[in-house]
Amino acid sequence: MWDVHYQPLYDRVASAVVAIGNRYVAGHVVQPHSHKRSQLLYGATGVMMVVTEHGAWVVPPEQAVWLPAGEVHSVHMTMGPMETHSAFVWPDAIPGLPQHCQVVGMSPLMRELLRESIDVPLEYDAQGRDGLLMALLQQEMTRLPVLPLSLPFPRDQRLAKRCRRLLDQPTPHDNIDQWAESMEMSRRAFTRLFREQTGMSFAAWKQQACLFAALPRLAAGEAVTTVALDLGYDSPAAFTSMFRRALGAPPSRYFGQRS
Repeated sequence: MWDVHYQPLYDRVASAVVAIGNRYVAGHVVQPHSHKRSQLLYGATGVMMVVTEHGAWVVPPEQAVWLPAGEVHSVHMTMGPMETHSAFVWPDAIPGLPQHCQVVGMSPLMRELLRESIDVPLEYDAQGRDGLLMALLQQEMTRLPVLPLSLPFPRDQRLAKRCRRLLDQPTPHDNIDQWAESMEMSRRAFTRLFREQTGMSFAAWKQQACLFAALPRLAAGEAVTTVALDLGYDSPAAFTSMFRRALGAPPSRYFGQRS
């Protein structure tokens, strides 16, 4: 069913898994909230970014993000118009599902299952066709591959604020010495703190932040050269090499291969 006003009716029914659809305009932000159920949030069109206190996850068109029950999150529609399909699952309904946020790849079968499932009533006959459809949906959830599209935030509040600012407004020429100075730390101490709190080097984190900034623009059809130079890369080839390492294909093929 389509849920225009975001009313969590699905928390009032016993069905193990239910599905809803939403439509948004570009730039819309779903303010921080959480669910009693875990959520598989699929972006049928557009690009979205999911943000929690722990990090950010960018979701390219036709991919999804997994959100465990109770995780407070906001959703930013960075490119639209946006159409989403969501499956909401009681936490104990499917053994082995992730306990942390992650972006996942969607198979053609899973996309079609979600498209069909949003027309299934919240309360359905588990033994009938609707029940079989939702049962297969649950099975396929356990088979979705994890995509490397997460960006952890540090626990240190000053550092987290600086990271969020870079994510909102990428500044490609920032370097580790500038960040260390702003934190009144030596380069060595800053490097150690950053890795301890994010699990990544500063260079790797900044590269991932640039990838997050690039994906909505590339999905909208901007030229690779323009995006690469704006993000501080010396050449489109260097940017394309980074993109391929992260997502397994160059931008032209990555955005052309979804079907």
